[in-house]
Amino acid sequence: MIAADLTPELLAAGRRQAVERGVDLEWVEADAEALPYPDDSFDAVLSSVGVMFAPRHEKVADELVRVTRPGGTIALINWTPQGLVGHLLKTLAPYAPPPAPGASPAPLWGDVDHVRQLLGDRVTGLEFHRQQIVMARGLEPREFREYWKNNYGPTIAVYRHNADQPDRVAELDAAFLRLLTDWRHDDAGGAGYPAEYLLVTAHKAADDD
Repeated sequence: MIAADLTPELLAAGRRQAVERGVDLEWVEADAEALPYPDDSFDAVLSSVGVMFAPRHEKVADELVRVTRPGGTIALINWTPQGLVGHLLKTLAPYAPPPAPGASPAPLWGDVDHVRQLLGDRVTGLEFHRQQIVMARGLEPREFREYWKNNYGPTIAVYRHNADQPDRVAELDAAFLRLLTDWRHDDAGGAGYPAEYLLVTAHKAADDD
């Protein structure tokens, strides 16, 4: 099995977790828009909130299909535009650096129509399931904001981009805190932050399909 990511820091974190769990993986630094593998290489190609952050969605979809063997599985977990992380990215957007040329918003990978258009008739058995996880039970909104600021790549990048503009940082802090306050909910497990994602599964169409 092969694990790939564009970010060396995430590869390092993945290696540590794999060792802790006794999982044997080959780790490769790779771009989701130009995967370094031949056509039809894998029985299954999986991404958990990963490829959705590559800027050019069409290129990513092309690569996912290309490296999967006919009949093989493509499975993705993507944050939805309507969920907590989709709203977080929308909150960050006015403070973020300009997007790369040709970039599309990452949460569109959580939109059923967008994914269906990206994959088209190159796949069969395309299915979508909206699900959610509850994050950070017990953390107050201010504590959770600081966690995002210190640990989540997109958030770190945006704060770094505004580091020399304290007024904008203060504005972003306030908007971020309002977001998390609005999204904090109580249930039987205690207070937490529900985050919706879209589970996408499909099979690469055979040549004669």
